[in-house]
Amino acid sequence: MNYAEFQKQMNITKKSICKEIYLQNRDSIRIKKEETVIRNLEKIFSAAMKIANRKGFQGMSMRDLSKKAGLSLGALYAYFASKDDLLNMMQHQRRAIVIRTLEECFDTESDALEKLETIIQIHLYLSEAMQPWFYFSFMEAKNLSKAQRGKAVASSRSSEKLIADIIKEGQETGQFRVQDHAMSASLIKAMLQDWYLNHRKYARRKVSVDQYMDFILEYVMAFLGKK
Repeated sequence: MNYAEFQKQMNITKKSICKEIYLQNRDSIRIKKEETVIRNLEKIFSAAMKIANRKGFQGMSMRDLSKKAGLSLGALYAYFASKDDLLNMMQHQRRAIVIRTLEECFDTESDALEKLETIIQIHLYLSEAMQPWFYFSFMEAKNLSKAQRGKAVASSRSSEKLIADIIKEGQETGQFRVQDHAMSASLIKAMLQDWYLNHRKYARRKVSVDQYMDFILEYVMAFLGKK
């Protein structure tokens, strides 16, 4: 599966993300017309991420967000009660999509090699489809509430542990040579993160997400000594 096929299969778009957020928060969102909510959530999230990239989320005022999104302050408060609520909403949704997509894609994988290839592929393709969200989530994790920050850390550690467990499984079945599976997983996670944290660097080099994935897979398999 390449990135184009992934996009077609998963259908992860700004609109689909905002629809999910609306469905999960419709009891607290005061606007009830779905089409209007989705359209305005797209504006709000896009504006918040652009402002955060320039001055940081904590440096963003509600007036900044109102002006950038083209919505009144009153309209903003119809969707969330505070900036913290907005931040938690955005962070939660990214984590939920990652977990769901990984679970769906792992259903058909049987051995360690296939599992490792799949998690690298899906992580990269998700971070390409949701690059602004991944970058925002990474940079703004420090500004989460204590409870939400704990969830973010747990999510990051769980994905790294999943990679480590797959490597360990491959070592036990003889597919990979013995390496420090925890350190190996940390290095792989760092390479995956580099794609969305330094996206412009790869764009300038005209490196596509499929090319980056192929490189990582070749590099990782050579290191692990795929048999």
